[in-house]
Amino acid sequence: QVESLYPRPGWVELDPEVLWSQFIGVIKDAVQAAGLHMRQIAGLGISTQRGTFITWHKRTGKPFHNFISWQDLRSAELVNSWNKSLLLKVIHVIFTVLHFLTGNDRYLAPSFLTFSTHQTSMKLSWVFKNIHEAEEAAKKNSCCFGTVDTWLLYRLTKGSVYATDYSNASSTGIFEPFMKCWNPTLCNLLSIPMSVYPPVKDTSFNFGSTDSEIFGVPIPIMAVVADQQSAMFGECCFHPGDVKVTMGTGGFWNVNTGEHLFASDRSLYPLIGWKIGEEVVYLTEGSISDIGTAIKWAQDIELFTNVDETAEMAQSIADSQGVCFIPGLQVSGYDPYLCASFTGLKPSTNRNHLVRAMLESVAFRNKLLYDIIVKKVHIPLRTIRADGGVSNNSFVMQMTSDLINKKIEKPANADMSSLGAAFLAGLASGFWTDKEQLKKLRRIEAVFEPQKDSEEYGPAMDAWLQAMKHSPHW
Repeated sequence: QVESLYPRPGWVELDPEVLWSQFIGVIKDAVQAAGLHMRQIAGLGISTQRGTFITWHKRTGKPFHNFISWQDLRSAELVNSWNKSLLLKVIHVIFTVLHFLTGNDRYLAPSFLTFSTHQTSMKLSWVFKNIHEAEEAAKKNSCCFGTVDTWLLYRLTKGSVYATDYSNASSTGIFEPFMKCWNPTLCNLLSIPMSVYPPVKDTSFNFGSTDSEIFGVPIPIMAVVADQQSAMFGECCFHPGDVKVTMGTGGFWNVNTGEHLFASDRSLYPLIGWKIGEEVVYLTEGSISDIGTAIKWAQDIELFTNVDETAEMAQSIADSQGVCFIPGLQVSGYDPYLCASFTGLKPSTNRNHLVRAMLESVAFRNKLLYDIIVKKVHIPLRTIRADGGVSNNSFVMQMTSDLINKKIEKPANADMSSLGAAFLAGLASGFWTDKEQLKKLRRIEAVFEPQKDSEEYGPAMDAWLQAMKHSPHW
């Protein structure tokens, strides 16, 4: 975990050199811990967080700035001004009419287009408006843009490979998933030069080999994938209707929509899950900010000592005694000024009530997002599989299962992103020949089945929804 830098209020950055050295260190430590030698490694799969990016000089490789994190808020004013602009309203009308006339879903997403601080697009626009060196280099076709995966590929190959994959590209908000290309209309709109983008390759693909000086031997790089899509692959959610729920720093619900790209309103986002040869699998994603972040904050202020205690603390009381937790420690994509808060505090409120209220807010948001998916995605949902650190919390898992009235599987290994990257690299290198072999490797640790009628949570959820509605936006 690379420590974030906060050079100004709302700015969140990562030092590229620290990220690079920690990345190399993790690989070397993992190989050593497994009792292997570098020469035994048949291939490398890279899974990285999405939306965090950097720009650098094409010839020198020197970055123009630190990595700008997906959590960064420097584009908040730009986002708000665009979302209120007349031009965006005109775009909505044009694409609504086009969708009505043609029935083509390609025009549906732009008809709902809303910018968010989580997206790369606005922050990249900010870079070319505020960092003179990047702007000048772009004019001379000497500026490179890359998410974390692209930067690592570039460094691993000493600058000989400059590329990304479809899963990472589609997560930036600047890539047209229907046409599978960088979006020239959006770039013109935001004054982002088209020359800065890397070529887009398959997810499971031979990207080239690492420079032999780095690990002592060249190692083929056989897969590059964004973390949520990688977790989806690691969970073996290969069929339309398969659902993956990741509960980590944030929460991500991904639905496999097969070869159909479902454009929806701002609640759900269309993505490319992976591309392997001729196969392109699309996903629909809904996200929840501020899950693990809030739990870490609660630990930092000593509401509890160990995260493992929280489920027991929540189960030790019948209810939260009317206490509600309003999330917002981590920025909401659509309201960058939303703050977190507790409501309903009383003299009798203790730590258990506060912890239970925080865990309940995760389950309630899971329920809201599940309901949106059922309403918007017209595919019968098959399996629901959970991963991420918070999936280890039995209280959240059981309450979510009760609320959505569905069975939820939890794998033995909660870190599915790394497993997905390994699966994709193994397929590309021929270690596995098909996905059926991967399914046989799945290990389920627990299955949570509905135990309570969701109506039993009605009063608590209604109170939470009211608290959300009236929470102050400082």
